[in-house]
Amino acid sequence: MMTARRSPSWFHMPIILMALASVLHIPADAARDDALAIDLSEDLIGISTGFTGASVLLFGATEGEGSVIVLVRSPNSRVVVRRKSRVAGIWVNSDELTFDDAPGFYHAAASAPLEDLLPDDIRRANQIGVKNIGFKPHAFLSADEEKAFRMALIRNKQRSGLYSTQSGRVTFQGSRLFRTRLELPANVPTGKYAVEVFLVNEGQIVGRSTRELSVRKVGLEAKITEFAFEQAPLYGIIAVLIALIAGWFAGFVFRKV
Repeated sequence: MMTARRSPSWFHMPIILMALASVLHIPADAARDDALAIDLSEDLIGISTGFTGASVLLFGATEGEGSVIVLVRSPNSRVVVRRKSRVAGIWVNSDELTFDDAPGFYHAAASAPLEDLLPDDIRRANQIGVKNIGFKPHAFLSADEEKAFRMALIRNKQRSGLYSTQSGRVTFQGSRLFRTRLELPANVPTGKYAVEVFLVNEGQIVGRSTRELSVRKVGLEAKITEFAFEQAPLYGIIAVLIALIAGWFAGFVFRKV
């Protein structure tokens, strides 16, 4: 079940965007943030029992010509990547590396291939593209070793559907109005997501705009999670009691059988 505001139909989207663009009078010396006007069809995704994922429409209008890049990333978290080695015929964890600031979810979309829009240094500086995410390792390793762990982290996230394997598509309606779909999987982490949109022209970022997308648990799951964090000792005692009662009941049933 997903709780969110009702998404506007694409049939009405050009009207919304035209109205939005019509009130955006930008002087010649305006800040670069004003070069884009963007919005989301939903700014809150509620996760409850049976949640199977969500689809959010991002739409907007540009002031002037250019291409558009969209980045979506969840809050960073600590991730441990382990490498297995074969010892006496058994695969065991031999090495590990901790990354302190890996986003739990990362998605990129663009109106053209990223490599064609911006040079490598600008993409690295703005962490545009999965391979340019600024992971910070918790320990010092050689460049080759660190790269191997970084690639393993990306592969693990991509297998889980949390990092995009290829850039999504931003489509234009005319020369100024654009849209793209943000697909969130069922295992998407909670938190406040940063949605950042870049306007690109002639290999330079000429404008940017940001929005916040909140993903959080709702209903009974949210109450249980809140209770577990706020009353951790009591929650632990209750969990142990439930486990003891379940074990006792299972033993009682099997004795009868």
